Amino acid sequence: MHSSSCFVATIDLSLVDKLRSDLDAQGFAFAKPAHTIFSAQKRGISCTLYASGKLTVQGKEMQEFIEFYLEPEILGNLSFTHRTEELMAKVDLQARIGVDEAGKGDFFGPLCIASLKGEKEEIRALLDLGVKDSKKMGDPNILKMAVKIKQQFAHAIIVISPKRYNELYQTFHNLNRLLAWGHATAIDELHRKTGCNQALIDQFGAAYLVENALKKKNLSIHLTQRTHAEEDPVVAGASILARASFVEQLELLGKDIGIELPKGASEKVRTVGKLILEQKGIETLDRVCKKHFKTYNEIANF
Repeated sequence: MHSSSCFVATIDLSLVDKLRSDLDAQGFAFAKPAHTIFSAQKRGISCTLYASGKLTVQGKEMQEFIEFYLEPEILGNLSFTHRTEELMAKVDLQARIGVDEAGKGDFFGPLCIASLKGEKEEIRALLDLGVKDSKKMGDPNILKMAVKIKQQFAHAIIVISPKRYNELYQTFHNLNRLLAWGHATAIDELHRKTGCNQALIDQFGAAYLVENALKKKNLSIHLTQRTHAEEDPVVAGASILARASFVEQLELLGKDIGIELPKGASEKVRTVGKLILEQKGIETLDRVCKKHFKTYNEIANF
């Protein structure tokens, strides 16, 4: 059950000690009413954990507590059954392939594009997992949830290594054209597995780019492109798979060259890039980065 005044979830009882410790650190005061494991209160929030594992949260400050602590730290990838029926009433249940990418804004590491197929009960299962846009989740939870999604749903993941990415960029001379090719490839692979011919993607450029890329593959797909498509649970699931793949591949690349590779395109990224150049040489730098970023010229002083 979930309303604007009371949030109800079921938690894994193995997490009781962590929950109690975390709430204590956050300044909650504890009591033990009948039939409960504990009740905890602080200004604006009241939590009660029952022996069954049912947890209730109430109070005017509960939304932030749920979003920033309870969901990522305790509920993680567990079942949000209290939300499912409400969300199922709002979501499109027809079969579709959702697609999203990760790594396009990161200097180091691959570009990963994932496609995920969902319909009816599969969408219910995604909602039960608590799937949401990967940008609203931390990497540890993304990695855990990606394992469950891969086990339960038809999917495809396209990993474009930095070396391959740089070769493709020389061919396309444009990131959006490269992305369009990648999205079409991810759709094609999953279409071949499932026969699904509906696809939904987050629009990242002119609509004709992906449409043309699909035509080149002789694919007859009904493609919908829209902004904020990651609000759709099937696209959100794909975004989790893409992000998990990027995080895993970035870590492997770092281990391969013996230097941890940071995400993004920050000052830290430039510092690590210069370190790689000095210690390992330009060939190693080229093997782990996207060369068309201006960061590359700043590091290599071109």
